[in-house]
Amino acid sequence: MALLAACLFVGFVAGPGCQVNGVGDPCIPDEEYVVNFAGFSEQEVNVESKSFQCRTRLCLANHFRGRASCPYGQGADGTSPAGLPMTDPNAMTCVIPGTNIPVTPELNPNPDGGAGIPIVPTPKAGDTVQAQCVDRTAALTVYCSCRCANVDGQTNDGANYCACPDGYACTQLVTSIGAGDTGLTGAYCIKNNTAYDPNSACAESCDPMTNTCPNAY
Repeated sequence: MALLAACLFVGFVAGPGCQVNGVGDPCIPDEEYVVNFAGFSEQEVNVESKSFQCRTRLCLANHFRGRASCPYGQGADGTSPAGLPMTDPNAMTCVIPGTNIPVTPELNPNPDGGAGIPIVPTPKAGDTVQAQCVDRTAALTVYCSCRCANVDGQTNDGANYCACPDGYACTQLVTSIGAGDTGLTGAYCIKNNTAYDPNSACAESCDPMTNTCPNAY
């Protein structure tokens, strides 16, 4: 069962079967604007509805690990990995997107995280920010998407669905989000050949010394 970390809202996407523009546009999930958010797990699916970054109003992180804005991650002490030239924009430690505020996955005594940046209520002190997976980088797994079928693979239940554009497959991702709320369960448009295989995914991590993954958002 795919786990789900999501805003439990049902955003408008399109009428049944309507192909929509914006599928595949890059997006940064809202969690990455939280100063002590250490990152996503490749074992989970994150569906953020009502995303104002997306014309589809939905930002998907499909079995993605780490932070989309920090491909190589950082250590528990906040240092970036060795091997990044200082001219590389990713050479700095992980920061809140669009700012120079460092990501600190530890309990912050300031209730708003400082500078108005919120903190996660129950952080894990000393967490590392894991590097992205070579085979599941943000460019492949984090982008604007839309719901293309319900959990039964149908589109005839009166809800709003989209038709996936060329290069994308309608794939079941979210099987359950709790009793009584099915608005985010079902299938989403994902890039072709990016379905998650737990037996082979994330065998290698992005590492500037061996496996370069430069496509940070």
